[in-house]
Amino acid sequence: MSENTVLERILFQLGTLAPAGYVAGMHIRFAGPLLQFQTYDSKWLDYYTEQGFALRDPMIAWGFAKEGASRWSDIDLPDPFGIMEKAASYGLKYGVVVALGPLSSRSIVGCARSDREFNDQEIGRIAELVETLHEVTEPPGSLTNAQKQALQLIADGHRHAAAAAILGISESALKARLNSARSRLLARTTAEAIQRAKDYRLL
Repeated sequence: MSENTVLERILFQLGTLAPAGYVAGMHIRFAGPLLQFQTYDSKWLDYYTEQGFALRDPMIAWGFAKEGASRWSDIDLPDPFGIMEKAASYGLKYGVVVALGPLSSRSIVGCARSDREFNDQEIGRIAELVETLHEVTEPPGSLTNAQKQALQLIADGHRHAAAAAILGISESALKARLNSARSRLLARTTAEAIQRAKDYRLL
C-alpha cells in the first residue's frame, strides 16, 4: 500500500469522526506546518486567516504546551479575542485537540462537532489516527539518486522526453521515477513533490 493511500485512509476516518471538520497541522517547524489538511467550513477558515487567529488560538497554545488529547471545553486558557465563541457560530461548537511530537516537529490536530461533545472512545480513536498521521507524514530523510535526478531535471524546466533523453532512459521509466518520488513525498503532483523536496532540503 502506498504512502498516499495510507494517508487518504487516515484522513477519511478522521473526517468520519469529525462531522464539523478538522484541521491538521503536521510537523510544525519555524513558521508553520510542513503539511496541513483541513475540512472546516471554508468561511470560517477564511475569517480565521484574515484575523490572524493562529497566533492567538488557545487550542494551538495548548498544543504547544501539552502532549495528548483534550476536549476544547476542558482547556482553561485565556481567549481574549473570543476565538472559541466565534468558531461556535460557524458550527464548531464542540471539539477535541490532539498534540504530539517534539517541539521541533510538533503536530496539532483539531476536530469538531456541532451537536455534542466527543465521547472518550471517539477521542481515543482520534488520538490513534493522529499518531499514525504524524508517523506517516514524517519527512523522508532522503530520496534515491534516481528520484533526485528525475525531480531536478523537471525542476530545471525540462519536459519529460528531454529529461528521459538526458538520463538515457525511456519516458515511461522517467515517469515511474517521478511517481515513486511523489509517493515518497506524499505529493499529488510533480510540482508539489519538487517543492517539498526543496523544503526538506533533499534537492
